[in-house]
Parts: sequence; C-alpha cells; structure tokens
Amino acid sequence: QVQLVESGGGLVQAGGSLRLSCAASGLTFSRVSMGWFRQAPEKEREFVATIGWSGSTTVYADSVKGRFTISRDNAKGTVYLQMNSLKPEDTGVYYCAADINSATGETWARWYDFWGQGTQVTVSS
Repeated sequence: QVQLVESGGGLVQAGGSLRLSCAASGLTFSRVSMGWFRQAPEKEREFVATIGWSGSTTVYADSVKGRFTISRDNAKGTVYLQMNSLKPEDTGVYYCAADINSATGETWARWYDFWGQGTQVTVSS
C-alpha cells in the first residue's frame, strides 16, 4: 500500500520558519516526482513546489519562490519543504503528493497519483 505521511506543521509567527517532512512508503521513491500543495480556508488547492526524481529539477510557485525550498532524500524516502520568511497568507493545509509518471514533476494537482493526509500550517501576524 502506498502511504505518504506528513509532519512538521504547526503555529509560527510571521517571519518565522517551519520544515515539513513527508515520508513515503509502498513505492520506488527514487522513480517518482514529488510535490507540495496547499489549501487555504475558502480557497482552491494550489501548487507550491515540485521536485524531480533525482532532486536536480525543482519548480516553485511565484508566491513562494525565494522563501521555500523543496528537497528530497531518496535513501530515506522523504521529501521536505523548508519554509522561511513565512507570511500569514501562507496559512493552510499542506499536502505532499507523488507522481509516478513524470521524471521532472508537474504543477497541476491532477497529475499526481497519491496524496498525504495534510498538515496544518498557521502563520500569525
């Protein structure tokens, strides 16, 4: 069974940092692209970042570029999202996702095959 387990969410003050983790099991992690998405209250799910098989290719949403960093450790089967300089508008439920068909990752959520349960990130003013 494929399982993505997220951790690291919480409450942080504006300007602070959080590091999210997503541990994957049940798939060949080194042959899947991984992505992070988020959903704020009363808003649609939106793309945050994606990373290809090897970790050499990354893409970020304009809203987080320069502040967030996606990375992966294929030996551990884990993808990370380092979030710095957090803003209140970053608040939402963050989901990790796995794409078994793309080597470089996609920005459209519907390309992804498996999803984690989500972890809440709240940034206070």
